[in-house]
Order: sequence, then structure tokens, then C-alpha cells
Amino acid sequence: MVTLMTREGCHACAAALAELETILADYGLSPQVRDVDRLAEAGDPLPRAEYGDRVPVILLDGAEHGYWEVDGPRLRADLDARR
Repeated sequence: MVTLMTREGCHACAAALAELETILADYGLSPQVRDVDRLAEAGDPLPRAEYGDRVPVILLDGAEHGYWEVDGPRLRADLDARR
């Protein structure tokens, strides 16, 4: 599972989402998008505390894979290794 930690109004987050959608389409996957501010408002402040200053953050199977931009070749290699 690929998760994108994001927040509203983040232009880098929008760019990361577009790139993730393109890459993941080749694997029949789509990213799960989680807004750190909305999670905090809903009672879960931990994602904002952990990722809020580095969004966008990409998680692969719950582990941090990268932040600020998508490392496409590395993500593809890691997804290929999971097959």
C-alpha cells in the first residue's frame, strides 16, 4: 500500500499525487491520500506531528519511503521487489 501524507493547499503534494498516480497505475494500484491536518482535527494528532513539516511524505506499507518529492525509479524498484 502506498500512502501520501498531505495537506490542503500544498502544491508539492498535488504534484506528488499526480506522479504517484502515474507510477501506481502501472501496478494496478492507487495511492491512499491522508491529510495530516484533517487527521489531527479528527483526533489523531500523530501524523501531523510526525509528517506535518515534511509533506508530501510517501509511505510504502506504512514505512516512510520519501518526502517532498517522489523518487520514481526507487519507488518502482521497491514495488517490483514486492511482486
